[in-house]
Amino acid sequence: MHATILITLLFAGGMAQAEDLHYLDLVNTAPSSLTAFAVAPAGSGEWREVQLGDAPLQGGGDSATVAIRGEGCLRDLRSTFRDGRVLVQRDFDVCRYRSYHTGQYLRRARAVARPAHD
Repeated sequence: MHATILITLLFAGGMAQAEDLHYLDLVNTAPSSLTAFAVAPAGSGEWREVQLGDAPLQGGGDSATVAIRGEGCLRDLRSTFRDGRVLVQRDFDVCRYRSYHTGQYLRRARAVARPAHD
């Protein structure tokens, strides 16, 4: 009887660990308010909206801590701003990084998008 209970508890414990939980400090360092934020397993396109609270995250440093569930560490992050811009950050490692600063990634995206001048 005890062995059956132990095996059941071990199986139940394994099931609980199948889906990881990570907390991410979302810091809006972009100039525009963040109106929506979504997360997907890397490369899947299966976006899940994350609640930001009652109001958008104001630009310039407003922040919120969000819970990200699912297996593995790599996620695609999609940030939608009030000014119409949408930023998609691919392969963000939620196991390695505890915070995500929108302005930093917007600057990188603009630098990559600018054509080189000859």
